[in-house]
Amino acid sequence: MAVDSFRMAVPYSLHILLLMAVLRYGQTGRLYTEEDPVFILNSDTLKQTLLNSSTAWLVQFYSSWCGHCIQYSPTWKGLAGDVKDWSQAIRIGVVDCAHEKNFDICKEFSIHFYPTFRYFKAHSTIFDIGKTYRGADREIQTVRQLMVNFLQNHTRQDWPAGCPSLEPARTENIQSLIGLKSDHYTAVIIEDEESYIGREVILDLMPYEGVIVKRALNSDKVLMEKLGITTAPAAYLFYPNGKHAAMDVKKKIRFFFSSFLKLLPGVHRKLHPSVQQPEQAEIKDQKITELFKEFDKSKVYMVDLESGLHYLLRVELATRKTLEGAELKTFKDFVTVVSKLFPGRQSVVKLLETLLEWLISLPLEKIPYEAILDLANNKMRISGLHLSERVQWIGCQGSSVALRGYPCSLWTLFHVLTVQAASRPDALANTALEDDPLAVLQTMRQYIGTFFGCHECGKHFEEMAQESMSQVKSLDEAVLWLWRKHNQVNARLAGTLSEDPMFPKTQWPTPDLCQACHEEQDGLHVWIEDMVLAFLKKHYSAANISPKYTTDIHPEAGTVAVNKATSTPSGVLNKGLNPPPESVPKHMKQTDKRETGGIQKEPNLPFLGLGFSGVDMSLCVLLYAFSCVFLMLMFFFFRVRSKRWKIKNHRPYV
Repeated sequence: MAVDSFRMAVPYSLHILLLMAVLRYGQTGRLYTEEDPVFILNSDTLKQTLLNSSTAWLVQFYSSWCGHCIQYSPTWKGLAGDVKDWSQAIRIGVVDCAHEKNFDICKEFSIHFYPTFRYFKAHSTIFDIGKTYRGADREIQTVRQLMVNFLQNHTRQDWPAGCPSLEPARTENIQSLIGLKSDHYTAVIIEDEESYIGREVILDLMPYEGVIVKRALNSDKVLMEKLGITTAPAAYLFYPNGKHAAMDVKKKIRFFFSSFLKLLPGVHRKLHPSVQQPEQAEIKDQKITELFKEFDKSKVYMVDLESGLHYLLRVELATRKTLEGAELKTFKDFVTVVSKLFPGRQSVVKLLETLLEWLISLPLEKIPYEAILDLANNKMRISGLHLSERVQWIGCQGSSVALRGYPCSLWTLFHVLTVQAASRPDALANTALEDDPLAVLQTMRQYIGTFFGCHECGKHFEEMAQESMSQVKSLDEAVLWLWRKHNQVNARLAGTLSEDPMFPKTQWPTPDLCQACHEEQDGLHVWIEDMVLAFLKKHYSAANISPKYTTDIHPEAGTVAVNKATSTPSGVLNKGLNPPPESVPKHMKQTDKRETGGIQKEPNLPFLGLGFSGVDMSLCVLLYAFSCVFLMLMFFFFRVRSKRWKIKNHRPYV
């Protein structure tokens, strides 16, 4: 019996061990992933990464079963995201010592407790276990400032190659910039000797070109007097044309200084080495000159929204031959939400409403997309329906045709829809989507997962949705959720090949658009979400959508004319919105011949009358023909029967 108990205990023990291993592995996967802004190192990569590295390193050795390590992981990820732009000087890594593969390497580095933080200098040519940080304060601001101190402890020989000087600039060097012309801006942060703002801003701007940042101390009274600076911290800017002035920054904090400099004209993120091809530089600049159109970044442009709808209906979805099942439901929900909430011009809204009525009236489980495309193209010539086929991006324009464009317009469209849903909560009444704060978000989720061409993008969005979308309980929360996730995507893509160097992916809205949205607590930037919500509702409102660059529809003349920005808006917005009138700019930058071409011919749009579409008329004709044939058959049937009856009952007279 004891033997039997032993036999039962062995498999049970094995199951427990296997379960612990699985849980340990799963927990490791959750603690730090490839999506986090940290470098995940292991026994194969740790030594070769640290040896003769061009940058310094701060590495956390942790254990996936350590409760404190698990609790600290959000702070570590936050630190890595906060100093992501410092990667040319110092990088943040992690090593999981609980992973069997890393047992020996953690032993070799003398790791006895978790978490253990080690600094490693740049250009180290011999094996070094690093310098341990033993401080009790491990908050983001403290560790970030220690990273700055560690960088400054490098000698001239082992200084990280991509890191600019963090020492205060000499007075004569700064004074020599006065009146000097150059090909870049030079910003000088004047601060107290104990302040870290200047050094942090210098590191923040490392990945950007077009600006150089220096720091000076407020103890330099000669320089302070020369620049007219009376308080610190402060910032002074030397322009490429030789002019100079104090920087007008509302809040004297790191985030505001860095954001101000990143948004200067001509300042942009450095191109990835793989795309910096000298022979193409001239061509690239020429393309930017030809395609770029002036725009106001505080506005949303109707032409971006309409171009996005055009691409969605006529290009992205047109790859499907038929829609059925889940795809058809997703499309119907999308058309429902857009037709009810889109604050567009009447010609576009009427087209969307007609499409919705057509989809609802058809009891089909499978629809050929060609039929939907015919309606989108108004093949039936229904009066007042029009969605321009002329694609142009204004607020969503990129420095090349491969950047921004449609993805930007899709984000913008759904931001507008979430704000419209919050502003007009009854708009989705009687649609089966009413009283659902997730209506727009779920529609976006299903559309991106089902139809959006970038499969990996769809997977990332689904992961974000699974993580927290269910926590949204109100229409206002839906507006903020989409804003947070958009910023999360921007943070992940910043510095990658998909980022447009002329339009860097920053955390939005920037201080110049919404100063009240930003604050600093314990040295870390925080969002004031009440102010963000108010800003989003104003920014994406119907009143803030500019008609500039749109086209005017003239059915009676059969033409589409480019809006040359007269004193009246282009087209009429959705009547249900009742937006205040908005004057259109008087002049348009004529950088595109398409804008100055005047009138472009489009097919005439004859009036069919009384709301009948071409399909309706075709059905009427078919029904009329069928009725005629049926009546003729009935006529012949009764006539033949009548003759037979007469013959049968005929009585000859005698």
